[in-house]
Amino acid sequence: MDYKNAGVDIEAGYKSVELMKEHIKKTMRPEVLTNIGGFSGAFSMEAFKKMEKPTLVSGTDGVGTKLKLAFTLDRHDTVGIDCVAMCVNDIACAGGEPLFFLDYIACGKNYPEKIALIVKGVAEGCAQAGAALIGGETAEMPGFYPEDEYDLAGFAVGVVDEKDLITGKDLKAGDVLLGLASSGVHSNGFSLVRKVFPMERTALEQYDEELGTTLGEALLAPTKIYVKALRSIKEAGAVIKACSHITGGGFYENVPRMLREGVQAVIRKDSYPIPPIFTMLAREGGIEEKMMYNTYNMGIGMVVAVSQEDADRAAKAAREAGETVYVIGEIRDGEKGVVLC
Repeated sequence: MDYKNAGVDIEAGYKSVELMKEHIKKTMRPEVLTNIGGFSGAFSMEAFKKMEKPTLVSGTDGVGTKLKLAFTLDRHDTVGIDCVAMCVNDIACAGGEPLFFLDYIACGKNYPEKIALIVKGVAEGCAQAGAALIGGETAEMPGFYPEDEYDLAGFAVGVVDEKDLITGKDLKAGDVLLGLASSGVHSNGFSLVRKVFPMERTALEQYDEELGTTLGEALLAPTKIYVKALRSIKEAGAVIKACSHITGGGFYENVPRMLREGVQAVIRKDSYPIPPIFTMLAREGGIEEKMMYNTYNMGIGMVVAVSQEDADRAAKAAREAGETVYVIGEIRDGEKGVVLC
């Protein structure tokens, strides 16, 4: 009896690391001091000594049950982007620059080529965010996960000068709310998605006129990473007063998180087009509108609050960074919360 007979293939682990190295190399930053394969990742803070009060910000998250869709379609090259996005977008909401990322993959059986595809997506997400992929773990856990399934989670660290933290403390009535378009469902609410739509490969791979693509492609579209857009707004000289990443809990849970006491966010539902995937989801699932806005991003992945004076400049900067931007509402005095009208 040996470890391989128990279901853990150490040689497959070695092969996975070798296959993923080419993808990881593309994410390196000059501050990285260690090579992949060590016991830890080292990252120099020397470049950030010029900040008055350098402050670390962090985020951790996973992909959730969207992975079930990846299993069904046997598509593993984009879920890593979702994993990175869920972490670095939260860091960016605080005004932070993502520095490095670590991933954790737990699987029933280590198929090196599949693991490399997953990490390829992680590396792509890191490249989009400007973060280095400096480490991770692949855990083969036979008997805990089915052989063809895995879980994926990650952890990111960023930095911001304390004076540049985005806290919402300066919000006032009249401030403008900009909405940065999402790429689709992103990585939340898939337990409900899987109840509404058939999760058979044939149905998912069928072209749909309403969507303009297959249902599977529409649902698997990776989460948008907004790091560069938020950085571009800052570099354009606009001040982001508050920011909300629209994840699980939709508008009703996430927008209030960016507000101070005494102000409310008023968002006009007709201020931007609702992507067809959400229209279809609501119709096919018989989901009432409030529940949709309480679960999904409904086409807006990031809400940014700026002053009226900065609104045009901020929107222009985000568009030049490649984002689709809408003016979706404003800040008013009132009880802390969000009003959708």
